[in-house]
Amino acid sequence: MAQHTPPARRICPGCDGFATVAVTLGGRDRHGHLRTISAHCPACHGLGTAPARRTWEGARA
Repeated sequence: MAQHTPPARRICPGCDGFATVAVTLGGRDRHGHLRTISAHCPACHGLGTAPARRTWEGARA
């Protein structure tokens, strides 16, 4: 009997799946660590995937 596989998740077109990035603030703290902040993709809110498009079967254009 054939196994059903779930459909693949769509990768976010805004970030290509790299939803969160570390941005350097341009300096180091007193311990010598590089100061960074994390920024999330505004399109997918840091998930890396986009919601699947809904297809309407039988819908007329």
